[in-house]
Formats: sequence, structure tokens, C-alpha cells
Amino acid sequence: MLLRIRSRDGLERVQVGGPHVSISQLKALIESQLQIPIHNQTLSTDRNLLLAKTPADLLRFTDMSDPSRPLSSLNLSHGSVVFLYYQGERTVRGGAPVCPAGSFGRKMTMDDLIAKQTRITRQESPHCDSVSFDRDSANAFQRYVNETLAFAVKRGGFMYGTVSEEGRVEVDFIYEPPQQGMEDDLILLRDPEEEKLVDAIAAGLGRKRVGFIFTQTIMQDKKDYNFSNKEVLQAAELHAESGLKEWVTVVVKLEANEDGDADVHFEAFQMSDMCVKLFKEGWFVTEFAEDDDPKLSKMKKEVVVGGKDVKEVDNDFFLVVVKIIDHQGPLSSTFPIENRNNLATMRTLKNHLDRTKSLPFVKRIADFHLLLFLAMSHGLGSDVPALAECVSTETAVPEGYQLLIESMASTS
Repeated sequence: MLLRIRSRDGLERVQVGGPHVSISQLKALIESQLQIPIHNQTLSTDRNLLLAKTPADLLRFTDMSDPSRPLSSLNLSHGSVVFLYYQGERTVRGGAPVCPAGSFGRKMTMDDLIAKQTRITRQESPHCDSVSFDRDSANAFQRYVNETLAFAVKRGGFMYGTVSEEGRVEVDFIYEPPQQGMEDDLILLRDPEEEKLVDAIAAGLGRKRVGFIFTQTIMQDKKDYNFSNKEVLQAAELHAESGLKEWVTVVVKLEANEDGDADVHFEAFQMSDMCVKLFKEGWFVTEFAEDDDPKLSKMKKEVVVGGKDVKEVDNDFFLVVVKIIDHQGPLSSTFPIENRNNLATMRTLKNHLDRTKSLPFVKRIADFHLLLFLAMSHGLGSDVPALAECVSTETAVPEGYQLLIESMASTS
């Protein structure tokens, strides 16, 4: 779980174990991650804390004064803001000390001058107001990566849904492309023809590609980052490719709860505008060495972070937290999902139709994964978007299509 910490230095982020964490444990995490001694910290959910002028003023903020109080009792969750007042000075993390030779010991080139103007700061507000997951679709994804893959290898997918005028993203289904998942890397083996069918079906359903979802493995569990350098690079590439300012990237991982058991957690982010810009302009180093620190992204040229010239940037600078909610969408997610080990067959189609025979036919095929299966079977690709429109508008499926699909299923 990630908390946003607002102090006189701006907005920073602290990774915590979950809402069961106590205030004393949070202060210890702030000390270790932000280098602010516990005895100098005053915390509150009240933004007026930052206006305090005297020690007497601080005494008014008591909501987080009990060290044993859990964060959950304050309704703090992933993405919540906690206000921090501290005394004394500190060095804001961001890299190695400035080397004077960078300015005076050598001749400045045009690239040097551009780099000096490239300042990386935290983006406080996302373009996406929130992301809402269809419960069945989210459950189908997390159940597979948890129960079948056991979070041993990475898995990813493209999220499809709608974007409201207010910037709210609703995800109604997840398309899982061909891929190769490893312990700390995910290679998408993208098939342009298959993705063309996917986008056509989505358009028929009144949906479009709105984001990317991926998992972190249990081998990554103890790493000190929200996204690794490889994950930042992949997320930035997909965000840049989308051209959608509300594009959302979601990570799914296991986290220990207060009972010592593991729970599946979804956390949503947007890649910052600066991150996408730097990716498009080719600033990121795209080759990784075994001894690279995964929580740092390497730059080809120096950038300015926290007033210092650096070539390694903490990945958190590129992440903007997005609130997650859920909804019950109009589509089902019961048909086997594409590009998994359990390949669908005509027998699978027949079983699905038999199981749903009490429903109108348009409801029986109201499943993106079923529609994709039909599109890739027996040359039906060009006809399936029309079926998708029937599903979207909840109008009767033409009799000819229904007979054809039922005939295909009966050949199993």
C-alpha cells in the first residue's frame, strides 16, 4: 500500500505494508524512507498541520498521536494523503551530490544545457479521476495469477472499457495477449492481427483500450519499489503508444495481512507526463545489467532531481496514484480466457451455451472472450463486431448468426 506524505518539501510517497500498520510503524517507515527522525515528526490527516507556527499549535493535531492506532481506523488506504510537520533540515532523496566539475571543469554542450533544464518533480494529480473494475473481470484475472500461476511468473493484459468526461475510467474486460512471463520480466508477444480483432470487438461493444495491468511475483515481494525499472519502461512505452491521457497502469501483487496470511492487492497509477515525455524523447536507458538497482531508472543524460544533477531517478517520481473502485458491468467473464494454458474448443462453446440456455441468446454470448473465440474460429472475424453491437445494444441476434454459432458448437 502506498501513502502520499505532504510536507513543506512537497508530496512524497511511502510504501507501507497495509492498513493494519500502526502509526508508530508508519513513523519508522517515514524515517527509513524519507530520512526524517521519528522524534521530529508530527502527523495528521488535517492539512492545517502545515500552517502550524509554534509547538503549541502542533498540540491541536491529535488524530495521529496514539502510536498504537492502526491506519485503518483513520480510513487511510492506498493513495491516501497524510500531512507531516517536522523540525530541522533534511536532504530530499534524489541522487548523488552535485559535482562542480559539471559546470566549471568542462565545456558545456547543447545537450548539457537541455539536461540542466530537464527537472523531474512529482506530479501530484492524475488525469484519471479513478479507475473502476468490473468485479467479475478483475476476479478472473487475479484468480488465475494467484491459483494457477501462484504469482511465480509475471502476467499482463490490456484493459478495455470507457472514459467519462470527468476522467473516470471503467474497465469491463481484460484481453491477455500472447506473452512470456518470468520472475522479474514480462515479454508481450503481440500479434497485430489478433489485436486488430480485439479492438474491432471492443468498438462493437462501445469500449476501447484504456490501460495495462500486470502482476509482480512473490520473488519481487521484498523489493523496495512500487515499480521496477523494467516495469517503468514497459508502462511508459504502452502509455506513450496509447495516446490516451487517462491511460491507467495497474499492478497486482500479494501482500501479507495482519494475520500473516497473503492477500491479493490491486494498485493503480498513471505514468507522469514527464515520464511519458522522456520515454518518447529517448532519455531512458533500455538495457539492464544484473547489478542494476531495480528501484532506479537510468537516464542517458543528466536530469535535475531535488536540485541535483543525476543519471538515476527513483521510480516513484514517475508514478501518480489513482483511486480504485469497482462496479458490476454488463458483460460476463465465464468463458475461458485467450492465450492461457486452458485453450477453448468447440466443446467449451457447447458447454457454455448449454449452461446459459435459459437466457436470451444475446445474453448467452455477452462475453468478450467468447466473442474473440468466435472471431478466430471458422473465418467469423468480420462478422463478430456486428454480434458485439447486438450485445452492446441488447438487441436480438439475427437468426442466421444464432444458427451458425449453435451449429459450430454442435460439431464438438
